[in-house]
Formats: sequence, structure tokens, C-alpha cells
Amino acid sequence: MKQKGRGLELMITEKLDGQWLFSVLKTEVKASKPVIQEWMTTKSIKVNHEPAVHNFIVKKGDRLFIDLQEKAESNVIPEYGEIEILFEDSHMLIVNKPAGMPTHPNEEGQTGTLANLIAYHLQANGEQTKVRHVHRLDLDTSGAVVFAKHRLAHAILDQQLEKKELKRTYIALAEGKLKPKKGTIDSPIGRDRSHPTRRRVSPGGQAAVTHFRVKGYHPKAGLSLAELELETGRTHQIRVHMASIGHPLTGDELYGGSTFILDRQALHAKKVQAVHPITGEFIIAEAPLPADLAELCGDYFPQ
Repeated sequence: MKQKGRGLELMITEKLDGQWLFSVLKTEVKASKPVIQEWMTTKSIKVNHEPAVHNFIVKKGDRLFIDLQEKAESNVIPEYGEIEILFEDSHMLIVNKPAGMPTHPNEEGQTGTLANLIAYHLQANGEQTKVRHVHRLDLDTSGAVVFAKHRLAHAILDQQLEKKELKRTYIALAEGKLKPKKGTIDSPIGRDRSHPTRRRVSPGGQAAVTHFRVKGYHPKAGLSLAELELETGRTHQIRVHMASIGHPLTGDELYGGSTFILDRQALHAKKVQAVHPITGEFIIAEAPLPADLAELCGDYFPQ
């Protein structure tokens, strides 16, 4: 399989001779059933320059072409604004989200979100496609967010997220002295019935696993600098888990953190690691700390 423009080309070899087209697309392209069905509907797959049909058996020498370029109306209003791009090609986009900005709209017509800026960026580059976030960050959490540029990339990156192959590393300032120096918090998370937005550790909640490693402790400030990795992606996961072990993030008033030195949770998604959905290349994108956290870390944990 090789890239050709904004599409993929696959020559049928002897190994694939006599297989159903659907089976070839699943095994060789890693396309899911809904993606293949959408391609069929939109006539995005061609076999020897002719639109493919569902009940087709491929033979050696056949040339498959999948047009990945979409002509779908975005349901997100394009809005001009500066975005910090950490990685971009025809298939995926990773950007550094500022704190205080929602990842995506929560209601029709909403603006002021990262997705609105992405919609404008795609439109300005002549890419007529939907805005597809692979994961999201809380309003006041900054850092790397992954977007897919077409259905196939989105489906494959979703699978990576589900299989814990898409790795996300965070940096946080937690209150108190974290012990031990590294550990794992394996506690299910559910809704807090006494509060509309808060979550809590709950036996009946969804499985949630957070790994942490202490990078430093400042006794005068009473703060620990921690690096964290998620195995799961529950709402407010790091914030809930750290509060549950008695070390809420500084600035995180919702979960008991002090707002004395920071008026938002001290949490930043500093790194994303993923396998490129098309090329198979290993991608590492690192998001620099925002000014407020950079200043605090510089003051309390100078390198």
C-alpha cells in the first residue's frame, strides 16, 4: 500500500488473489466496517479505475485506489485564530491547546473552541472535511490534542486509543509530598451525584488507571512535580485520582486544590505518542509548557 496524492493505492498480489474486497480492506488497510460502507456509498473506492461494488472478488494485478479526500460539510463554525501546530500532514493534526479554551463545541453554533480554530485552518488549506478530535482535554488543561483529517485515520487512531497504544503524558503540580516516588492509581471513576460536573472514585464507576512518577518536591511551597500517563481516558481522570490519594492539583478548586498561586488546575498534556494511521511511522509530539506553568516550574523546580 502506498500513498498517492490524498489517497491510497494498493496492488493486489498473489497472496490477496481471490479474496473478497471487503476482507482486503479490513486486513490490508485496517478499515472498519462503517468506514468501508461509507466509502462504498460515496464511491471513494475504485478497482482498475471503476467504482467498486460490494460483492467483488479481487484478483492478482488489480489496482485499488481509495480516495481519502472528503467533501463533507463541517458542523463546526470556522473561526480565525492562532493555533500552535505540533505535527501535521494529510492524515492527522496535533495541536497545543491553551488553557481556558474548550476542545470542541458542546452545542450547535458555539464558537471560541479549539475545534472552531481547526475548522478554519482546514478550510484555509482547502481541506473540506469534518473536525474529528481523537481525544479531548478539560477546559483549563493545556497541551497536545490529536485530530484526524478523514474517516480512516479517525477509526485507526480511535482503535489505538482503545488498545492503549496512543500514549499521553502529562505534567502536573500536586499539593503535598507524593509518596512513593512512582506508582499506579487503579480506581474506577463515576459521577458525583451531589454535583453536576464533578466526578469521584466509585466502585460502580468506569475502570480508570493512572501512572505517576515524582519529578521533584519543593518543601517551602508544599508542591510535588509529577509526570503522569493515562491508560484510560475518563473525564477529569488525573484530577479525580490525585485528589483521591490526598494530593489534589494546585489550582483545582473543584477537587480541593488551593487557588493561592494558580487559578486553574496545574495540568498540562506535554506529550502524545502514536503510530501514524497510514504510514506506520512512530510519531512523538511534545507541547511546551504554557507561560503560567513554565514560570511556576521555573521558580520551584529549576533545571
